[in-house]
Amino acid sequence: MSIDEILEEMDELLDKATSVPFMSHKKLIDGERMRELINDVRLNMPQELKEAKKIEFDCQRILNEAKINAESIIRRAEDRAAQIVSKEAIMVEAKKKAIDMLTKAQAASKNLQQNALASVNKIYSDAEGYYVKSLQEIRAAKGKLSGRKN
Repeated sequence: MSIDEILEEMDELLDKATSVPFMSHKKLIDGERMRELINDVRLNMPQELKEAKKIEFDCQRILNEAKINAESIIRRAEDRAAQIVSKEAIMVEAKKKAIDMLTKAQAASKNLQQNALASVNKIYSDAEGYYVKSLQEIRAAKGKLSGRKN
């Protein structure tokens, strides 16, 4: 059961509750059922938090893979440059190619990291939006409950 469904059931429980005689603003509810619903909310929240942590872990993994890939590209470029430099007649040309390869590798690395960061940022924004919406819904439900107590 989702948190929204649980909150809806809590709202229905309040709607169906009978009023206390001479105190129409107070309701009698099934305390045991309300406690079950509150526990259901608690049980459902950690799953969503686990998902957020998994997203964070995946983002870190993507960044680490991008860094390893960039380092591998740079290492290959340096190895290739070292082989080319071994011949004195083409030393100048080899240095130019090595610098070009390093520049391209660094640009590719930076691009990979920027894309990974943009992806992470979007995931965090989506998660933040979801949690802001959920918080607003919880506050609204809480406000309804508070309004019915008075």
